[in-house]
Amino acid sequence: MKSIDEDLIKNADIQKIAAEGSKIYDSIKADYEPQKKGQFLAIDIDSQEVYVGSTSAEAVELARQHHPHQVFYVVKIGYDVAESVAKSFLGAF
Repeated sequence: MKSIDEDLIKNADIQKIAAEGSKIYDSIKADYEPQKKGQFLAIDIDSQEVYVGSTSAEAVELARQHHPHQVFYVVKIGYDVAESVAKSFLGAF
């Protein structure tokens, strides 16, 4: 049985999320580097809100609390954007 997560990701415009998320990160990264290097940001491209976590899962979980049906742009602070991933976790339904 297909999960809600799979449908959400399947229907998401991952290229748009990656492009917009990268632009947002580029505009704010000076606020986070080098103090939070190695931590993760989950970025909601629609609201441009960012959530910081020690792991990508923690950052996404914080973001999910505010935007439960969103796919997020996730970046490791201080590292090449090529390491970034658009992710979403909805939790169990």
